[in-house]
Amino acid sequence: MTDASRPGGFPAPIHPAPGDNHRGPCVIASGNGLKDYNGPNTVELAFKLITDGHRPVEACVRGVNLVEDDPEDMSVGYGGLPNEDGVIQLDAACMDGPLHKAGAVAALEDIKNPASVALEVLRRTDHVLLVGPGAKKFALRIGFPEQDLHTEASRKAWLDWRANLNREDKWLDADQIINFPEPWRQQSMGPPPHRGGGGSSEARAGGGASPSHPSGAGHISLDPLGNPHTYGTIHCSAVNKDTDLGCCTTTSGLAWKLPGRVGDSPLIGAGLYCDNATGSAGATGRGESVIHTLGSAWIVHAMERGLTPTEACLEACKRIVDRTHEPRMFDDNKRPRFSVTFYAVRKDGAYGSASILKGGHAAVCTDGKAQRLESEFLYE
Repeated sequence: MTDASRPGGFPAPIHPAPGDNHRGPCVIASGNGLKDYNGPNTVELAFKLITDGHRPVEACVRGVNLVEDDPEDMSVGYGGLPNEDGVIQLDAACMDGPLHKAGAVAALEDIKNPASVALEVLRRTDHVLLVGPGAKKFALRIGFPEQDLHTEASRKAWLDWRANLNREDKWLDADQIINFPEPWRQQSMGPPPHRGGGGSSEARAGGGASPSHPSGAGHISLDPLGNPHTYGTIHCSAVNKDTDLGCCTTTSGLAWKLPGRVGDSPLIGAGLYCDNATGSAGATGRGESVIHTLGSAWIVHAMERGLTPTEACLEACKRIVDRTHEPRMFDDNKRPRFSVTFYAVRKDGAYGSASILKGGHAAVCTDGKAQRLESEFLYE
């Protein structure tokens, strides 16, 4: 980062950022798109596919399938961390730039590749989003196999967490519940269910993001009791030689979430968005914050107004912080307890990434070989 600051005390981005001057085909993904799977990783596979003439949206889906299939990745697909009832519910969406059409699934159970199911929603239906049992019925109807998504590691992690059910669950403590003036508040509604273990609200305010891996993009952090936790997401955006765009985001969602919780990943405009006239963007990290600000669509619109991908991602991060008003989301120094990382590619091939907290990174492929891109950030 430079020493210069923008209004509000946020540091100015490096000028130029690494991806500002790139032109031509490009694939950018969250950092878990860099893992070597004894062959091409997410961005390398997607780049090869767009080079071979596949649509960018299909290339992105095929790329993220690698992570969905990985039993060692506890953030996406097979082996993902479950909800508080021990059920793995998966979300995914994809968007095709040339058609400006999207497909998505949410709270999908027992199907390993939600990104591929989302692509079939796009291809085969006049709908955008299928959820829960309906999404599963659709997947089974078109031939996706039903299977147990738990690995021994994910099952053990849930059992360990359940045995210590406490401050790391997703119910707000009594002193954190938002009470609206009458008549909006129902007096009959009591406090959240009792949890053993107690503990301060500070440890759970941000949902468990680790400062060393703030984006939650496939990185597992440990809660104060040693239980694994992840926001759990991979995003991928691509532009080909014809300047057509596509994107995909897939996730197992917030670890130990309330059953039925849906984050930003399957919501068009929040967890991902592309406009073939401008660019594509996606997010990982605290999904609720991205939903509140429609972060990915905002980035694409910011690029349309002339911002570089990196500048647009930074401004989207700042916009989240500026619009977060719950005290529990900040520490005593007014530093956010959570993070989001954005990824963007412009129609001409320029690319960029930025996080709220330092430590985010992206995977980028512009010539057939992946490279690591350190995300710009607002806070050390």
